[in-house]
Amino acid sequence: MRDVFVYESLRTPRGKARPGGGLHDVTPLTMLERLLDGLRERTGIDSADEMVIGCAAQTGEQGANLARTAALTSGFDVPGMSVNRFCASGIDAVRTAAALVVSGYAGSVVAGGVESVSRVPMFSDGGPLWSSPAGSIHMGTAADVVATLEGFTREELDLYGLRTQTLAAAAWAEGRYDRSLLRVNDLAHDEHVRPGQTLAAYAAMEPAFDDPDQDAVVAAMRPGLGTVRHLHTRGTSPSLCDAAGLVLVGADLHHITHLRPRARVVATATATADPVIMLTAGQSAVERALATARLSADDVAVFEFAEAFAALCLKFQRDLRVDDDRFNVNGGTIAMGHAFGATGALLIAACVDELERRAARYGVAAVSGAAGSGSAIVLERVP
Repeated sequence: MRDVFVYESLRTPRGKARPGGGLHDVTPLTMLERLLDGLRERTGIDSADEMVIGCAAQTGEQGANLARTAALTSGFDVPGMSVNRFCASGIDAVRTAAALVVSGYAGSVVAGGVESVSRVPMFSDGGPLWSSPAGSIHMGTAADVVATLEGFTREELDLYGLRTQTLAAAAWAEGRYDRSLLRVNDLAHDEHVRPGQTLAAYAAMEPAFDDPDQDAVVAAMRPGLGTVRHLHTRGTSPSLCDAAGLVLVGADLHHITHLRPRARVVATATATADPVIMLTAGQSAVERALATARLSADDVAVFEFAEAFAALCLKFQRDLRVDDDRFNVNGGTIAMGHAFGATGALLIAACVDELERRAARYGVAAVSGAAGSGSAIVLERVP
């Protein structure tokens, strides 16, 4: 099998997912067009064998195979297909790209994700999952279930929320996200970052998912679970945002381009979890990917794990014995925003950038998604 490399990564800022947010007036198609133009400018490449774009709500402005549409409207010579594994879609787009390259069916693939949550809201595709028992459980309720089962306290969750905001503010102040960032209109930063937060402010927030109807659904599906403790607040939950990201993946491209590989794709994996608990699947995918790579968590210098609520991050760090110096060291989606299908591409960009900044070897990016789905990728920096 051939080696698969990451050659370039590029992403938009994250805009608040609401009218008046920094990217609300930018359509998802326009976000992809801007990134393809930026990729062309950075690499000199205006074609590829395939483009794979992840998106969780493929309807309306995000419907009708947005990947191929963006290729046509931007003049980028590439086929295109869209994939959906909910919040893990961006990771799966890159996993699909890697599979095409390693098999020899493609030499170069543009992969990534896009989501305009302000223009195409969550659940707007109206799929049957959302009316099923598993789909009717809110992800925040699932996070509270995990916090209950794992015995985390409200203060532990609040401390994690404060940590990620503090780290994100410091990272932006130090320019750690500049390498992969493409300014869109006047927006050049992730809008949700709030410097100067305090633990007292977090402690004053009300629980966000204290819903008797949701508790009744959980009790009906898992009658032995007991009372759910509602501990997550808006400060310990992922902020919704609009964003897009692209990653150029390929085999050895030295014969057609001046580009040098930045990282090698070592292994990928996907996993499932109990849909009531739901958001632990990303951690399981990491464990599978590391096993495939014949690595342990101790071998990994950089973990970029989507912050699908604070409890999942605390569980990940505890179970895999990952210290703070290796886990979401520049903040995460609680602080900066979660753009569903785009998030995986943004995490991969952040992972590669941080590996280069540290001159470290191995990194992992992973995302948990709805209905108990999760995906992960293991990367190795190319010196």
